[in-house]
Amino acid sequence: MTRQRIAAFLITALALVTLGAAQPCPAGQIAIEWVERMPAIPEPFDVRDWRTVARNYDRLVFDLHAEGPFLPLVWLDPDVPNLDGPGFGLPSYVGLARGGHRHEGINGIAAVLGASLVGIDKTAGPHNWVHMCRQYYQPDVGLVLNGVRGGTGRSFWYEIWPSILFYGLADRYPDENGLLPICRRIADRWAEAVEALRPERGRAPDFDHSAFDFRTMQAVDHGRRREPEAAAGVAWMLLAAHQRWADPKHLEAARACLAFLDGREANPYYEVLLPWGALAAARANGQHGADHDVRKILTWCFDGRTTPRGSWGTVCEPWGEVDCHGLVGSLTDRGGYAFAMNTFAQPAALVPLVRYDDRFARAVGRYMLNAASAARLFYPDALPPDHQSSPGWQTDPANCVAYEGLRKEWERKCPYATGDVVRRNKGPTDLGVYGSSHVGLFAALVERTDEDHILRLDCLATDFHHPPAYPTYLYYNPHDGPRQVSLDVGNEKRSLYDAAGNRWLIRGVRGKAAVTVPADAAVLVVVCPAGGKVTRDGPRLLVDGVVVDYRMDGSNPKSEIRNPK
Repeated sequence: MTRQRIAAFLITALALVTLGAAQPCPAGQIAIEWVERMPAIPEPFDVRDWRTVARNYDRLVFDLHAEGPFLPLVWLDPDVPNLDGPGFGLPSYVGLARGGHRHEGINGIAAVLGASLVGIDKTAGPHNWVHMCRQYYQPDVGLVLNGVRGGTGRSFWYEIWPSILFYGLADRYPDENGLLPICRRIADRWAEAVEALRPERGRAPDFDHSAFDFRTMQAVDHGRRREPEAAAGVAWMLLAAHQRWADPKHLEAARACLAFLDGREANPYYEVLLPWGALAAARANGQHGADHDVRKILTWCFDGRTTPRGSWGTVCEPWGEVDCHGLVGSLTDRGGYAFAMNTFAQPAALVPLVRYDDRFARAVGRYMLNAASAARLFYPDALPPDHQSSPGWQTDPANCVAYEGLRKEWERKCPYATGDVVRRNKGPTDLGVYGSSHVGLFAALVERTDEDHILRLDCLATDFHHPPAYPTYLYYNPHDGPRQVSLDVGNEKRSLYDAAGNRWLIRGVRGKAAVTVPADAAVLVVVCPAGGKVTRDGPRLLVDGVVVDYRMDGSNPKSEIRNPK
């Protein structure tokens, strides 16, 4: 190790020992201890053009005529039981057998949604891939599940995550026949389940189980495995449904799910759902005047302490000579085992969270700077061949298919890109299609700016089924001095408001605007119409009736109400 790396390691180790120590933070911002231990600028710093990665992936994975070993990846499934026409399938890993019903909703829906989020219309062309995603909706259950056949009662996250992804599709394609009615049916069914999970009327439901069987309307337990994070995913879907249809039972059921999380002391993180509970809690507070503990849930998403499956959270250390802060997975499996799917999915919930609770803008911005750099390590061209388990596949010249995961160490190589297939003799490669399919959720958020080390994070890109909003961008400056970035606001006059600082930045600007980001701080830029009518509604600031700040600090002398001319 270099002296600098040794020093960084010692600092991280000291921080781990002083777990409860208070962390300095700019006024109005709340520190997340685990994020404070991440470097301001990771080494080496290398943020890919994630939108290009996602578009290249879409081009490869949906090419029915691709040639080469293990290609094409996609196939048409002519007799899926839930569609009048054909469906489609993707293998969970490169090299697995193709054909038939051997495909997963968490893979196919994620691939279609991810491509849509980076600007690709998946209804266009000879195949309407969006429509075909309805193959995972099982009408007899009323849910979108992970397969075209099968039931419920095996695993909460496998039976909730496909529906969350489907909600994203319905948000992006609201006019596509049948998608929104399916989402409403999903919400109705989970509202029924919430009632069934209450130990008695009026009490919070008990999600401390393995799954829920909609055939018997009872919770299911498989040994000691528990997935209490289910409450988080269900809460988010119910809030999204309430935004669409204003059905009181959806809001009441969402509040009940969040009450379960409020009353829980042990970290419930199991796989992928918990961050959506953090978003749901912040949204319920901002929109509906609730008082859920967003900080607690966010901390759970990072620190990995006392989770149902051991230590599951966000990596906060270098692995070898490489900073791996921001990757998501097990923090203890042979020293650490992060996964592409989880790393790409968590930010899709946490970046939009700051719209509803800007006190976490700096924490989320700092985390994302690390994650956007470290996520490259899942891809074959980021590591030498002897640091990966399947370096021989040559038919992905764009290197857009990621490994399932990244281990801290394997066979004395650190870090090591791998998966669970090759060593278990279940397939020829550890290149995980199901994880790679989620890259679009990540890519839609992240864009580089004209200032090194400052990213533009799109807070609306994955805020599915959100209330009316203006374009909103999060910038975090890791430097010890202020920096400027440019933001193109278009040809119409706009005024820029910083929700994190409760202040107007620029009024009446066209074209490229210069935004100053203070040292080690974040700004949350809302692009408002110039001259719009500014009003207050309790803690919220509105322009022309649209909320631009959910937590307006009335004591801040810079937060005066004035029309942004």
